[in-house]
Amino acid sequence: MKRGVYFLAARSIAFFVVICGFWGTANATVEPLELRAGRIETTVEGVTREGLVALPYNWDRQHLGKAGFATFDLPFTLDTAPESPWGIFIPRTGNVFEVRLNGALLQVYGNLDRGNGPDYAKAPIYMAVPGRLLHAGDNLLQVRIRADSGRRGGLSVVTLGPAVPVRTQLFETAYAWRFTGSVLLMAFSLIVGGIALSLWLTQVDTSVPGGRREGLYLWAALAEFCWALRVADGVVVEPPMSWGPWGVLMALCYAGWVASAMMFCYHLADWARHARTRWARWAMAAIVLGTLVFSWLSMATDKPAWLTRWLAVEIAMVVVFVASFTVATLRRPQTGSLLVMLAALATVAFGTRDWIVIRLSDSYGETTWVRYSSVFFGVALLLIVLQRFRAASAEARGWVTTLAARVAEREQELESTYGKLEKVAREQARTHERERILRDMHDGVGSHISAAIRQLQSGQASDAEVLRTLRDSLDQLKLSIDSIHLPPGDVGALLAGMRYRMTPRFKASGIALEWAVDDVASVAGLDGQAMRQVQLLLFEAISNVLQHSGASTLRLEAAMHGAVLRLHVIDNGCGFDAAQVPRSLGQRAAALGVALLLESRPGRTVVSLEFIG
Repeated sequence: MKRGVYFLAARSIAFFVVICGFWGTANATVEPLELRAGRIETTVEGVTREGLVALPYNWDRQHLGKAGFATFDLPFTLDTAPESPWGIFIPRTGNVFEVRLNGALLQVYGNLDRGNGPDYAKAPIYMAVPGRLLHAGDNLLQVRIRADSGRRGGLSVVTLGPAVPVRTQLFETAYAWRFTGSVLLMAFSLIVGGIALSLWLTQVDTSVPGGRREGLYLWAALAEFCWALRVADGVVVEPPMSWGPWGVLMALCYAGWVASAMMFCYHLADWARHARTRWARWAMAAIVLGTLVFSWLSMATDKPAWLTRWLAVEIAMVVVFVASFTVATLRRPQTGSLLVMLAALATVAFGTRDWIVIRLSDSYGETTWVRYSSVFFGVALLLIVLQRFRAASAEARGWVTTLAARVAEREQELESTYGKLEKVAREQARTHERERILRDMHDGVGSHISAAIRQLQSGQASDAEVLRTLRDSLDQLKLSIDSIHLPPGDVGALLAGMRYRMTPRFKASGIALEWAVDDVASVAGLDGQAMRQVQLLLFEAISNVLQHSGASTLRLEAAMHGAVLRLHVIDNGCGFDAAQVPRSLGQRAAALGVALLLESRPGRTVVSLEFIG
């Protein structure tokens, strides 16, 4: 029994060991293979050559920029045939190419029979490899390329291995840096350029006649837009034009970015005010013009060395400019200038490195670093904009505070002045009112009293006539006092006051008063003086009735007829010649600008006045 148990336990342990061994073998990590050596066959200008090759292979350096074809045979050996899918990662190759594995065509990128078309060397390549195409022992990977002049054709080190690590650890990282990174850099440059352009369009210095825009922002916008287009070339596999014009355009975008960035620094350092620093503008113009000439010459002659040599001259000019800008910044350090200085130094360092590695060395597969220096420049620009905005905001707040204080001072001064003017106006109004009262008393009351004195002195007037003259004087005095409180234009209040003052006279004279006054609207244009004239005009008309008409009834009518106010003083006295308008009545009516109508016959006399309300 014990032997059976021991035997069963031993078998279980053995089975567990076998399973663990199988599991470990199945999950053992297979390191990717790097294919660095093989054979090459090149065809340039109809001449074919064969030989050994060590990757990376820089076509432009090996063939001095001439176009041609190359076939790379890259052998490798596997101990066992893989059962899972594998993958191939090529950091850079092209410009167009095809890949074969053990005689089977894996992928074709572009047309090898047509040159200066698409450029697949701009992005890293990943190709899935079915496991059935690989076998234990010797294998052969074949890459055939067509390289155009000056387009960085060639073949980098090729990596072959299990699909998951090759794709996730190698390809996706390289793709993020080169392709996705280019897209993000392009978007960043477009955003910064848009901000700078909007600032240039909106920020106008109104203190200068005609207004002046800040050139600093314009050059920043041009620099960012040029760089956005230049970086966009890294994601454009098929350019919208043939390689020659497109290559010249890309070189000009690079030069435009350099010159515009230099002009940005030129304005930031305020060198435009100094004649000794205006040489920098000629250097910037020379950079753009020289790039146009030498890039075209390089494309036309299929000799990239022309552009390589010019780039060396361009870098030298930029180094001199950046050194001058650095010295000027360190003499008068400011936050914005220091940030731009650091970005410029980093750009020069990156550009020099790229010129050496990309244009001079035999390395292939390396990417440019200078594209990332635009981020430093953009960040410096945004910080400068933020700094200037904060300074402008602080200055604006100071202006607002100062303006508010000045407005408060002016308000106090105006309030004091207005108080003085108001006091003077009140005093003048009182003086004018006193003068009017005195004048009315002199013209009205004084004249009546003078008339009474003359009547007494003549000895011919009866006591009744003298008494009537004195009563007229007293009534006019009362009306003059009432006129002080009359609201402007309120003819109804004026008539009511006259009724109150004149009713005792009517009773004493035996005249019945008929009151036919409706609610009347206020008459515009009748100020205090005009109201006094209306009062005197009506008083004179009524006084004539009392003194001369011998009437027994006096009727006073007032009514609105549309916008016209009509007044009628009607009596049943003896009448008079209506053609002879009493002088005082005519003068007062003319002074008021009202229509005066007279109608008179024995038993009915009408004095009519019309006011436009």
